[in-house]
Amino acid sequence: MARQYPLDQYRNIGIIAHIDAGKTTTTERILFYTGKTHRLGSVDDGTTVTDWMVQERERGITIVSAAVSAEWKGYQINIIDTPGHIDFTAEVQRSMRVLDGGIVVFDAVQGVEPQSETVWRQADRYGVPRICFVNKMDRIGASYERSIESIRRRLGANPLAMQLPIGSESSFRGAIDLLTRQAWVWEEELGTEPHQVEIPSDLLPLVDEMRARLVEQVAETDDDLTLKYLEGQDITVPELKAALRRAVIAGKAAPVFCGSSLRNKGVQPLLDAVIDYLPSPSDIPPVIGTHPHTQAEVERPAKDDAPMSALVFKIVSDPYVGRLAYFRVYSGKVVNGGMAYNPAKDRRERVGRLLRMYADRREDVSEVMAGDIGAILGLKESFTGDTLCDASNPVLLETISFPAPVISVAIEPKTTADQDKMSEALHKLSEEDPTFRVHSDEETGQTIISGMGELHLDILVDRMLREFRVQARVGKPQVAYREAITRTVEKAEYRHIKQSGGRGQYGHVVLKMAPGEPGSGIVFENGIIGGSIPKEYIPAVEKGVREAAEAGVLAGYPVVDVTVKLYDGSFHEVDSNDMAFKVAASLAFKEGIHKGGPVLQEPIMKVEVLTPEEFMGEIIGQLNARRGEIQSTEMRPGNTQSVIAMVPLAEMFGYATDLRSGTQGRGVFTMEFDHYAQVSDNVARMILA
Repeated sequence: MARQYPLDQYRNIGIIAHIDAGKTTTTERILFYTGKTHRLGSVDDGTTVTDWMVQERERGITIVSAAVSAEWKGYQINIIDTPGHIDFTAEVQRSMRVLDGGIVVFDAVQGVEPQSETVWRQADRYGVPRICFVNKMDRIGASYERSIESIRRRLGANPLAMQLPIGSESSFRGAIDLLTRQAWVWEEELGTEPHQVEIPSDLLPLVDEMRARLVEQVAETDDDLTLKYLEGQDITVPELKAALRRAVIAGKAAPVFCGSSLRNKGVQPLLDAVIDYLPSPSDIPPVIGTHPHTQAEVERPAKDDAPMSALVFKIVSDPYVGRLAYFRVYSGKVVNGGMAYNPAKDRRERVGRLLRMYADRREDVSEVMAGDIGAILGLKESFTGDTLCDASNPVLLETISFPAPVISVAIEPKTTADQDKMSEALHKLSEEDPTFRVHSDEETGQTIISGMGELHLDILVDRMLREFRVQARVGKPQVAYREAITRTVEKAEYRHIKQSGGRGQYGHVVLKMAPGEPGSGIVFENGIIGGSIPKEYIPAVEKGVREAAEAGVLAGYPVVDVTVKLYDGSFHEVDSNDMAFKVAASLAFKEGIHKGGPVLQEPIMKVEVLTPEEFMGEIIGQLNARRGEIQSTEMRPGNTQSVIAMVPLAEMFGYATDLRSGTQGRGVFTMEFDHYAQVSDNVARMILA
């Protein structure tokens, strides 16, 4: 099948933002104006294309990222609508990994909100070029200038105002394009035909001033244009657009547009900007991976005739067709009925059916080419973060890393008939969601599920009931504590000797242990010089250390942030083996933890509360009572105060109810995991008791 569009006419973009900024509504308008849908869906009515799950429609929030494709002015645009709620941050993370560009949506009243910062940092991490859309310009208190200022101040970005709004709040009706000096207004209800009008005379001086500033900002990003600008020469619109496109792709600038998606205003210029400024797969540098056998660096250019390489970024368990694997092709093409090699698992996979996804609907295709996104039915061994490639030209692409779960609950089936169904449902859900973990507590025999927050686990239990017909009871939430050491241990030693008729076991290790950097986990260093332990036993020592770290000495919580250096030991020519060194390392590590002043650590959440000013005292009192540390307070538009605090997760259960009652239902809060911190002695005593 020949490629429908040239590679430079593809755009893979994500729509990312804080919860409730209008991502799904913006996606819905894009699908309508590109002719993909023939009626406007509404989040409130539960009729949008991308929020297709029952739970999404009931709650009016996006839970899973949905992929759709549309066509605009001869360009193919693959769009992923991502969730805004912090509990579903994994969906944003994996989408960012495979996208070439992003539209970041901001609420014109609130500007940059906490989750806006989180998604911006995720986009920075994966080097995703962005354009900004200041949405909800029709709301009371909306301000385009203030939103741009908050992008500059809170995100450290370089936002460029590309438009000037015509009218404000309820009288907002259009925007002036500062580059072309064209004014557009949206007068009809559906907003399908924007009308070009004369620039209102009272705005002309401001347009001149803002355009001059924009030209200067764009010229600063390009040496040739800087020279032209300083010499006072005229710079043409195509030159400005080309320079701005280069600046956006290089991450030096973020063009800002405005509109109101719900009122159908300003979406078409945003689509034009996607084509003008966001990169195609051919604008992105070749993807870099490693050769699975030689570990040499391998480049894969975005070309159809290059060896095939693709990354699986999402797994969905469909009750009707089985397991669907969403993937992005970086080079070559994936062909229906062909073979793919998974280098991480060293397995060959047969490509069953190839699909192009349209939210929860799908169409069969015969091949998916470089730069495109598709889905495969029938993969047995490949999961999120796995590479698929050509077996004769293997490459291992960078996988996707996810945050560790911070909250756990015990779950049990209501009846014995639900027992088998429950384990199958949990297995399928954990395959789909890398931040959802399931394990058995050996002491109590309970099944424990862990996730990113109360809402995350609530949704998963709800899905078990609806999709898998499993009735389950859920226990009280438990916090994922950690253990760490507070001082350096110069010598932690263990000699494992076991004699039993015939060949015995001998392993002897000496470790040095020190507190590590926050978030570093267990760092193992081999400091053996002179061969007191043969090289072949070092991996067994590391394995013993890591296994021992899974359960600490205080309460059996995982040990984190410890640097372990193996610097001495001894071996026996006949009796030494991997098992002996693994046992010795494990027991030496445990001894070192005892000597290192072990402490409990708890997850600390960054909490932002938005409240009317009159309830400020109540909010601060509530947070202090929950062991919160107030970091900052800030006045927001509309007599609203923002309070940012660091609060232990253990104290945040049930906070939503307290906040509602303390603010007459007018306060809202968001929280995200920030770091682990030592638990105070009296709280630690209560936990250990």
